[in-house]
Amino acid sequence: MSAKLLDMKNTSSLLFAAIVAALAGLLFGFDTAVISGADKPIQALWHTSPLFHGTYIMSMALWGTVIGALFGGIPCDKYGRKNTLIWIGFLYLISALGSALAQDPFTFSVFRFIGGLGVGASSVAAPTYISEIAPAHRRGRLVILYQFMIVLGILIAFLSNWLVGSSLGENAWRWMLGIESFPAVVYLVLVYKIPNSPRWLVIHNNDEETAKELISQLDSTIDPEEELAAIQQTEKADSGNGFFSGRYKWPILLAFLLAFFNQVSGINFVIYYAPRIFEAAGLAESTALLSSVGIGAVNLVFTMLGIFLIDRAGRKTLLIYGSIGYITTLSIVSWAFYSGTGGIVVVLGVFGFIASHAAGQGAIIWVFISEIFPNHVRAYGQAFGSGVHWVFAALITLFTLFFMDLLGDNPGPLFAFFAFMMLLQLAFALKMIPETKGRSLEDLAKEMTGD
Repeated sequence: MSAKLLDMKNTSSLLFAAIVAALAGLLFGFDTAVISGADKPIQALWHTSPLFHGTYIMSMALWGTVIGALFGGIPCDKYGRKNTLIWIGFLYLISALGSALAQDPFTFSVFRFIGGLGVGASSVAAPTYISEIAPAHRRGRLVILYQFMIVLGILIAFLSNWLVGSSLGENAWRWMLGIESFPAVVYLVLVYKIPNSPRWLVIHNNDEETAKELISQLDSTIDPEEELAAIQQTEKADSGNGFFSGRYKWPILLAFLLAFFNQVSGINFVIYYAPRIFEAAGLAESTALLSSVGIGAVNLVFTMLGIFLIDRAGRKTLLIYGSIGYITTLSIVSWAFYSGTGGIVVVLGVFGFIASHAAGQGAIIWVFISEIFPNHVRAYGQAFGSGVHWVFAALITLFTLFFMDLLGDNPGPLFAFFAFMMLLQLAFALKMIPETKGRSLEDLAKEMTGD
């Protein structure tokens, strides 16, 4: 076989594995956004108070996500990235069917919690898996496929909610939630076909021969012997060091701050409560749902821009310019609510906010966290960063509905708070974030641990 044909085969195998793993993100995005269409119909059906509704209906999946993220590193290391991705598919499937058929708010909350476990675990397993199979020069573009699939899932959920909500009457919300079972089945069929992570095989399964074969299969430009030696060298340096031993304090701090700022931007507040925000700005209910589809479309387009730029401009640059976009657009939306302008200004401001997120923080978070931890603790580092991300996502989703009700459906002060937090993120991006583009995971491990 010629070198050119071999390289095409390697590229095809690598891309297939990365896309299939990233499909966990499509289910993540769909599961996260689909609840926005069921939000108000469920509250009207079961007559829940704002606090109960925010706690059990809207944020229960997020608490499942917190658990799935915090503990997702355990099955990733013990059973492998691939096997964890398989079980995630089953969690999504069970959640979709159970939520659609639930007859009371407590049963509904249990099945949403199960789906949340899948979301949280996928935010650990998928970026970890993709970062470990990808060559350094393509790692950003391949890991960001996970984020691309998330926003594609969000767009599909918003579009599905709009189509189903306008045609199936009072039980439309059940169909909105149940539709997720179809992509879950497709994902389960495909994920069985992807290979294991070579790095996991070496470090956690002691299978060097299979690892070398997979390294050759995934990237013909890499010498398997040299790659294996580099992996073993970093493993030797890190073995015996616990995650909180102090050796990894710098990547832990970076992961914490990046995940924290991701959520205090208000992104999940906007995704979860988009129809409420647009209705508060004066849009009719059907127009608000359609505008939510616009959020999904903007998110998708600017995530594609992030894919194009992440290995060119770099992670740090995207975060800086994204922060400036956040500050500008959040301030505009806050002013529109304070001044009573509302309407189209709020819609355009929210679209601009989504664009800033998609090409900035949203583009880099899963890539950056998956890069900064050494092989030995990567799954635990990804779990830590994801856990922080989802703890704050759950808290914001829980309390922002309460504050919206308290503020009389005028979220202007909330958007002002998010704008201020993005000023702090800009300082963080300028002063603390290192550039990781184009560097091997092993080289980054040495820098982050001071070796």
